Amino acid sequence: MLPIRDLNPTTHITAATWLLIAIAAAVFVFVQPQSAGPSAEFMYEQAMIPCEVTSGDPLTITEIGSGACSDDPSPEFAPHKRVYVSLIVSIFLHGSVMHLLGNLWVLWIFGNNVEDRLGSVRFVSFYLAAGLAAAIGHVVLYRTSTTPVVGASGAIAGVMGAYLVLHPWARVVAIVPPLFFLPFRVPAAVFLAIWFALQFALADQDTNIAWEAHVVGFVFGLIVAGGLRASGSIGPAESV
Repeated sequence: MLPIRDLNPTTHITAATWLLIAIAAAVFVFVQPQSAGPSAEFMYEQAMIPCEVTSGDPLTITEIGSGACSDDPSPEFAPHKRVYVSLIVSIFLHGSVMHLLGNLWVLWIFGNNVEDRLGSVRFVSFYLAAGLAAAIGHVVLYRTSTTPVVGASGAIAGVMGAYLVLHPWARVVAIVPPLFFLPFRVPAAVFLAIWFALQFALADQDTNIAWEAHVVGFVFGLIVAGGLRASGSIGPAESV
């Protein structure tokens, strides 16, 4: 299912969601190189790479060439790279226009309502923490990978997990391409449960999608939003 929109009006101005969308779009358009060679070089210089996070050092030229994480003493490709900062930087990088648009569309649908409940400052902190948790989860599973990992999907999955806790009965308007293009309404709990289950279907597929990061981000969102609700920091789940 692809979400079109939700039927869940907000009660406050949700500027932080739009700010996060604007930053990601601006980085893609004005900062990231668009041609293949410079784009790949940029990703190795800026994006999160599991091998770098586990070793604490930037990849060497040999490691990039071989695709293997090692203790090779050859010169580092980007010696001044801050490998731990890249965990956050990667949240705002995207691999293609479709990757960017898909992520920002979902953030627009679900982010404003989560921000509406958490408040703008707490929402931004939550968003970054979810992205960080998703990235760390990926690193734990792929400690020796030398492939750059980019995208806001893990952070947005955290937002979706929080939405499930905060607005389980809000209606989501969705379609099911290529079989069913007539929009229909479904409870958020149903839509998000199906989305979560479908992530595991990617396990046997030969894709570049870091689906495990989606799972970690989603579970992070569930736990944090559930904890905040249990502590009384936010009210109980709303019915729409």
